Amino acid sequence: MAGFVTSGAASPDVSDLAGRQVTVAGLGVSGVPAARALRGLGASVTVVNGSDGAPQRAQAAELEPLGITVRLGDGATLPEGTELVVTTPGWKPTSPLFLAAAEAGVPVWGDVELAWRLRGPDAPPWLAVTGTNGKTTTVRMLAAILEAAGLRTAAVGNIGVSLLDIVLGDEPYDVLAVELSSYQLHWAPSLRVHSGAVLNLAPDHLDWHGSMAAYAADKGRIYEGNQVACVYNVADPATEDLVRAADVEEGCRAIGFTLGTPGPSQLGVVENILVDRAFVANRQQQAQELAEVSDVNPPAPHNIANALAAAALARSFGVPPTAVRDGLRAFRPDPHRVEHVADVGGVAYVDDSKATNTHAAEASLGAYEHIVWIAGGLAKGATFDELVLTAAKRLRGVVLIGADRALIREALARHAADVPVVDLDRTDTGAMAAAVREAARLARPGDTVLMAPACASMDMFTNYNERGDAFAAAVQDLASGRGPDEQ
Repeated sequence: MAGFVTSGAASPDVSDLAGRQVTVAGLGVSGVPAARALRGLGASVTVVNGSDGAPQRAQAAELEPLGITVRLGDGATLPEGTELVVTTPGWKPTSPLFLAAAEAGVPVWGDVELAWRLRGPDAPPWLAVTGTNGKTTTVRMLAAILEAAGLRTAAVGNIGVSLLDIVLGDEPYDVLAVELSSYQLHWAPSLRVHSGAVLNLAPDHLDWHGSMAAYAADKGRIYEGNQVACVYNVADPATEDLVRAADVEEGCRAIGFTLGTPGPSQLGVVENILVDRAFVANRQQQAQELAEVSDVNPPAPHNIANALAAAALARSFGVPPTAVRDGLRAFRPDPHRVEHVADVGGVAYVDDSKATNTHAAEASLGAYEHIVWIAGGLAKGATFDELVLTAAKRLRGVVLIGADRALIREALARHAADVPVVDLDRTDTGAMAAAVREAARLARPGDTVLMAPACASMDMFTNYNERGDAFAAAVQDLASGRGPDEQ
């Protein structure tokens, strides 16, 4: 076992993997590339996966001809002779497989850790982003800015593009824009990026991490060993605390972003202009204009914060101000992220299905003045009192859907008792259409019907994308005058 450690040098001799018994925990977007990569490096690979459905069997059929053993329906047992476990992000640290690995003295790496260790000597630097909300948008903004500067880049990681595929591929890159989840960071002790950002911290995934302190500590791993900049959110002191606790390289700087006027070593907003007082010759007295607020799409406050974080990372890599402006202008947000669907009868309908927790929903609700709110789903242990208190004055009405809607209804009764509430006790395929019709009934011209559920979607939908698609389809039916059964 001398060839394997859970931390240390970034790029060990990959020949250490040849002939070793490696277990990959999980299939999916991360597990399949990991199994392929390990097999390509000469390891003897076994994949274990708790589920045994049609998608998993199809993936197994792809891997087995490569000499990879796949054990479906068994994610708890450590295969005999295992010398290293490589895990996909979703597996909890308390999983029986990892407990067995710890007892046997077998190290566990995440797919990001494996990718980091397998980088070549000419590997591009990583500009990395984590946070409870806004990661994907910020990484895509960052990639757009880097591209506008003429750099060869890609948005990778938790965004859905395997880092292993990038690291082991033939495409040359100048720099990578990397999204990292708290799960991935937990299993990546060797990671040392050029510059990293924690956008925000709010309770989420506590069932996986066990506590808020453990969740924050895993997010903070993104700062360890940073070379140039640790980017933090001035409005979220917990992110600056993580910077203070990090062990970084000599000369690495703390760079804040704020929606207010920036101080030295910060980026912020002055009279609707995004400005930089961090990467300028005289940050005590000078500020560099980067872009206008109107260049950010959409120009909601939380999205302006995302843009500032992306700009800070890009500027840490030496990107010129004009590239920040051009990249933000070129950027188009992914679906289901504060996405304007249509205007019907003077009412705007906005899809923020990606708001799967209270922190994201609070940011979304804060962007509009008068709202009919569609909310509910799986609460994941969240409470809603603070969210309702913050949003109460903006609410014209609320339509509740999903398994844990009672939690939101009770918070509304405590803190916004005068707001009309429609409680839809149904989970069939027509539930979203019914929710949109009820919201339209409550809305007045000039209002926004906002679907920002503050909950996960899996009680009624496959994922937040399907939920957003259902909302958009219902709005289009409303706009056309069709009912849900008139398709």
